[in-house]
Amino acid sequence: MNKPETQATLYVVGNLNVDLIMSTLHQWPKKGTEAMLESSALRPGGSAGNCALALAALGTPHRLVVNQGNDQFTEWLASLFPESAPHWPTVNCETSLTFGVTHPDHERTFFSNQGHIVRLNLDDVLRQLPTQATAGDWVLLCGTFLCTRLFQQYDSLLKTLKQRGYQVAVDSGWPPQDWSDALRHQIEPWLGYCDALLLNEVETLGMANGQTLDVSATYLLKCMARNAFVVAKCGSDGARLWSAGHQWHQTADAVAVVDTIGAGDSFNAGFLSALVYGLDHRRALQWGVRVAGAAISSSPRQYPDWQALVSLGAEDQ
Repeated sequence: MNKPETQATLYVVGNLNVDLIMSTLHQWPKKGTEAMLESSALRPGGSAGNCALALAALGTPHRLVVNQGNDQFTEWLASLFPESAPHWPTVNCETSLTFGVTHPDHERTFFSNQGHIVRLNLDDVLRQLPTQATAGDWVLLCGTFLCTRLFQQYDSLLKTLKQRGYQVAVDSGWPPQDWSDALRHQIEPWLGYCDALLLNEVETLGMANGQTLDVSATYLLKCMARNAFVVAKCGSDGARLWSAGHQWHQTADAVAVVDTIGAGDSFNAGFLSALVYGLDHRRALQWGVRVAGAAISSSPRQYPDWQALVSLGAEDQ
C-alpha cells in the first residue's frame, strides 16, 4: 500500500524537554535513604517532543516548534530533530528536565524543573510558522499549562493561527494547579478557535467539569469552532470521538504494556497524520490507537514507520 500524497504539514507547538525515566519503584523510600531501580532511560520527552518523534518515524510532514535552553543537553536535543532545530530560539537558562519513576501498575510519577519551556512565548512560535497556511495544515498545541508564558498568550496565538488559515488542535494536559472554575473561565474564550481537542478521559471531565464523557464532550463542542470535534483517549479502551451529530469509538488491541509514558502523544501523532493525509475521523482514530499501542509495548521506545502501520492493520487489507 503506497503512502498517500499530501502538501500539508503538521506543526507541533509546545514542550520539548529531557526525560530521565527509571523503573520500577515498588514503594517510596524513607528520607535520607537510597533505592536501587532495575532500569533507566535518558531520552527526549515532553508532549511536543514525543509527538514529533512518532511523526518522524511515520514520515509525516511536520515541524517541531519549540525553544531550547543553553546547557549540556542543548546540542543533544537539537541533533535529534535536525530539520526543526535550526529554527529554535535559545534561552540562556537550563534545559527543562523531567525525572519520572514508574510503579508496578504501570502508573508513573514525575518531577520537573521549569527550565526553558516556561519561557516559550508568542513571538517564538509565530516566527517559526509560515504566515499563510497551506491547505490541510494543522497546528497541534500541547503542554499547554506547562508552557506558562505562552499559555497567558493563548488568546492572541489562537486568533493569529486562525487568521493565517491553520486548523488547530489542542492537547492541554492536566494543569499542575488542578482544574478550578477560575481556570475553566480563563480558557473558555479560546475554545472557540479550536477545531479539535485531544484529551484523555480525566482531562475531558476536568475541562468540562462534567460527570460523564458524553456530557463533557457535548458541552465542550458547544464552546468550540464550527465543525470541531472532541477526542477522549481512553487507554486500554481505545479512543472516542464526538462531532456534531456523530460519535465514534475505536477499540484498542491487547498489547503487553511496557511503558505508558507518552502514550497520548503517540496517539496524537497517528491521529493527526491521518488528517494531514486527508483521511476521515474513523481512520484517524484507528491510526492513533495503533501508533500508541506500538509505542507503549516497546522498550527501548519504538514508533512504527509507514510499513509497520500498514502491517498493524491500519490500512484496509
